[in-house]
Amino acid sequence: MTDETTLVIFGASGDLTSRLLLPALGQLLLQEPGRTVRLVGASVADWSDDEWRKVVRAAFRTVGAGEAIVRRVDAEYVKADITRAADLKAVLKGRSAPLALYFAVPPAIAQAACEALATTGVPAGTVLALEKPFGSDEASAHALNETLAGFVPESQVFRVDHFLGRSTTLNLLGARFANRVIEPVWSAEHIESVSIVYDEALTLEGRAGYYDKAGAFVDMIQSHLLQVLAVLAMEQPATLDEVDFRAATSAVLRATEVWDDNPVHSSHRARYTAGRIGDRDVPSYVDEPGVDPSRQTETLARATFEVRNARWTGVPFTLQSGKALGSPATEIVARFRPVRHLPTGLTGPAEGAVLRFSLGPDRMSLELNVNGGDDPFVLERATLTAELGEGALKAYAEVLSCVLDGDPVLSVRGDAAEQCWRIIQPILDAWRRGDVPLEDYPAGSQGPADWPALH
Repeated sequence: MTDETTLVIFGASGDLTSRLLLPALGQLLLQEPGRTVRLVGASVADWSDDEWRKVVRAAFRTVGAGEAIVRRVDAEYVKADITRAADLKAVLKGRSAPLALYFAVPPAIAQAACEALATTGVPAGTVLALEKPFGSDEASAHALNETLAGFVPESQVFRVDHFLGRSTTLNLLGARFANRVIEPVWSAEHIESVSIVYDEALTLEGRAGYYDKAGAFVDMIQSHLLQVLAVLAMEQPATLDEVDFRAATSAVLRATEVWDDNPVHSSHRARYTAGRIGDRDVPSYVDEPGVDPSRQTETLARATFEVRNARWTGVPFTLQSGKALGSPATEIVARFRPVRHLPTGLTGPAEGAVLRFSLGPDRMSLELNVNGGDDPFVLERATLTAELGEGALKAYAEVLSCVLDGDPVLSVRGDAAEQCWRIIQPILDAWRRGDVPLEDYPAGSQGPADWPALH
């Protein structure tokens, strides 16, 4: 791909485009002065080119991209129903590679559009970018992959998971592979447990149309957090190109199973009730507009997995994500095993070291046992902290840069998308049978009081 790529955004009038994609493009153009983009917006909205350009201009302003940046974008708009082959032909008429098609639409619409594209074809070299979730189970993800493989090679399919573009996720690579004090001990022999948590104070925020059907488990754990687990646990790849990197992460997912093969004891789910977050009162989830209480949708999910290979067997990986939580944690935590023996005369707590990556602000900290300040024979706990910075590009800008450059290293490979559904299916089945109770927690709390502490 060159710097003069045509980017077609299907779903141009939607929230994802204005809130995330266009600001990401504006930031990318700010960081890369040599890049120019032909930007085509397509949706069912009856817009003109000028109306589309106003949306682009407003989104760019949110990241400080002014008129000089706007002028580097040749923007046009096409009204189209992308599930219809004839409309897709009209959008793509006369266009040639380098060409990227970004599906900023619900998964069902993206799948219908891909099925239509399979009949019409796309210009050689066209890149397709699809938002998660990829399918609704392993079988549907496989069917979608088969459809895509019918008209584009796997290297030109970007299954977008923006957590792979988060600077903290990428910072794991340097910490793991470039430090002799960490790399040799990154295994079950030394690490006791791992937790990956992405909790939010945010509530439903008007997303009932999608969220009430997905829930916290599918929305976050099935996709984002399993991808972080794969980066955290992978073997060192020979290179960070798309072949080696994605092979390493996919191998982790193939080895991942529900802890103890027991989805009932290894998972928890809950839903927030009325409460208070900061200075605002929050209604119960079931009273939010658009919510169907009969769906029993969880807003907080936790599940524990095991990576069954020589490096990690025996280590619980606990993943959690939820909404409407007080003091929400967003972090990756590796807890090391304690030393086997302390010399006689050295006293005090000697729990294992804890390596923590905080996701926003991006920070790495290491908790260690050290000699006490008052009595050197009594151990104390000390924390070493490093600020990692946010990276030059936000997560979506990192991913969009790869899409425009045709580099799929930060996208989810087809088999990995299927594996993520396979991994969670036993838990979904147990929840649908009612084997795992749907508990309650007040908005603004830390979740159900009887849940075991993360460890």
